[in-house]
Amino acid sequence: MTTADQPRPPLPPFDDETARAKVQAAEDAWNSRDPERVASAYSADTEWRNRDHHIRGREEVVAFLTDKWNRELDYRLRKNLWSYTDNRIGVRFQYEWHDAEGQWWRSYGNELWEFDELGYMRRREASINDVAIDASDLRVTPGEGDLPVW
Repeated sequence: MTTADQPRPPLPPFDDETARAKVQAAEDAWNSRDPERVASAYSADTEWRNRDHHIRGREEVVAFLTDKWNRELDYRLRKNLWSYTDNRIGVRFQYEWHDAEGQWWRSYGNELWEFDELGYMRRREASINDVAIDASDLRVTPGEGDLPVW
């Protein structure tokens, strides 16, 4: 954490309302596809496991997301709250994107989040699977409630 970090509400300990607000804020930020905006929600010393990538710190988050969104075109994501405790939140998500050849993909997964006392995510563990889909099967619309049953 840097001395410039200001509280990033909602702060732990979470209740149902504040956990849902944190999940929606994350969905909104990731759908912006702005690596700097997304990275600003993480602690300066954040640690991630994303598939086979191990990422530390905001600079590595920005580099990872820049590369990701250069490959995963027209990315769109939905996240839903799965569970929460004092300073942890579990989410499930789906996102869709296409590659440079035009093949569409739906990526499913779960994330485990841990927050510091100022509301920055200090740890993120993501498990993700990809399925090739046809463009006619697209269904992820950000901000439209619960995810469809898989």
